[in-house]
Order: sequence, then structure tokens, then C-alpha cells
Amino acid sequence: MAHDDEATQTAGSATAVRQTRQITITPIEGLPLFQAGQDLAGLVAAAIRVQRGQLADGDVVVFAQKVVSKVEDRTVSLGAVTPGAAARAAAATAQKDPAVVELIMAEAAELMRVVPGVIITRHRTGHVLANAGIDASNVAETSADNVLLWPANPDASAARLRLALEAEFGVRLAVVISDSLGRAWRMGTVGTAIGVSGLKPLRDRRGESDLFGRELQATVIGVADEIAAAASLAIGEAAEGTPVAIVSGAAYDPDPNEGIAELLRPLDKDLFR
Repeated sequence: MAHDDEATQTAGSATAVRQTRQITITPIEGLPLFQAGQDLAGLVAAAIRVQRGQLADGDVVVFAQKVVSKVEDRTVSLGAVTPGAAARAAAATAQKDPAVVELIMAEAAELMRVVPGVIITRHRTGHVLANAGIDASNVAETSADNVLLWPANPDASAARLRLALEAEFGVRLAVVISDSLGRAWRMGTVGTAIGVSGLKPLRDRRGESDLFGRELQATVIGVADEIAAAASLAIGEAAEGTPVAIVSGAAYDPDPNEGIAELLRPLDKDLFR
């Protein structure tokens, strides 16, 4: 998959200069069905060695949330969950399993909307999404009542993976952990960054010039989400079995310390309530 970057004009010049940047998205093949305690970075590095030999400086490695959660043993058996009164009440409204709702409430900072079939939450990490990210799809454990929670700290998970892969390949990388989230006033889900390491999740282009030399006033790009969405086209949501993809050529601001927080809209700037 490739994309030509925008045309830009050199300041003070009447001649437009075409700057072409190719972006490639490579799903990593040959990965196992991950289990708790496995070395995710090591297994992914070995698969990359087989498939393409090396990573390049600036590559972004995108991991589907589910594989990170699996190796971090975030699987929970619903049979081991005792729902409380509040969970039973919300479950009756939402028409959901009370044990699932108990887990949703434990993972959520707030239940924002509870209606039949839907619970919208503000996750304890600040993300707004359905069911606090709890999911049963692509959970291969033998028990039918197992569900998967998000990593306890997605940014920390991303940092561990980045450092391990950088040590393996000797290049500067970024890591994005992605999940499929819905969006306000839009149908369908989109790959969305829930944890990052090695890049600033926002790319502030204010002060740059547009095609006609006008200064950009409000252009701040959610580059981590754009990378996650692009990678999700290769990772897939069903039986593709490719939970990791390499995004090469994406423009972002490297930062070894930044996490996902700057991408999350502060509560005092809530536009919907």
C-alpha cells in the first residue's frame, strides 16, 4: 500500500515542489496464537527476520491490542466474576451478562451511556469506547466464557515492546498499540491508538504553510490514530491471523517519553455533554 504525500510550496518561491513520500504497510506473517507469558517482542522479531530481515530507522510497529493483552495474561473467566448490585442493574438496562458488566465497571472510570445493547464508557485510561474495551472475539482459550481486558498500562506495554525491538534491530522505532473503536456520529469501527511509545501522538503543523503559502492556524493531526487506522487495513478484524504490522515512511515527531495522553480530549473540553 502506498500514498503520495501532499505537494508543498517553498516559501517565497512561485514554483511548487512536489515531495513524494511512499508509505508501506507490511503485515507480519507466521506469528503464533499468542498465550500468556510468551515473549511477544522476541517472537515478532524472529518473524520479521524471516520475512524481511531488518527494520528501518523510523519504522512504526503496530500491535493489535488483543495479542498484547493475551501475553500479559489479561484474560478473565466470567465464571470467576461475582456481579454486584450496580452491575446487575446496569446489565438489566443494557441486556448484557451481569458478569461482563461487573468487569466493564471495574475497567471504567465512568459509565457514560447505558441503553439496550450498548454501554459507552470512559475507560480508566481516558479513552471513550464501548464496553471498556472488553471483548471475547479471537480469544482462543478453551473456556467459552473467557473475555479479554485491555493491557493494564498500554503506554508501558508499548514502551517495553519498543525497547526490546530497538535492542534487537539497532534502529530507532516507534510502537503503537491499536484497538478498533467506534466514533461519535460515525458508523463502523476504526483502528485507534490506545498506547504509544517513541512518537508524539499529535503532529502539530500550525505555523507551517499550505499549498498557497497561507499559514496553517489549526492543523493538529492525530498521527498515532492515522498510523493505527492504516495498519488495521492489513491487520484485519476477523480470521486474518496477522496481529502485527510495520508502517514505514509515516511522518511523525519522535519522542521517547510521550504517551497517549495528549491525544485524549480533556474532560473540561467535552463537546458533547
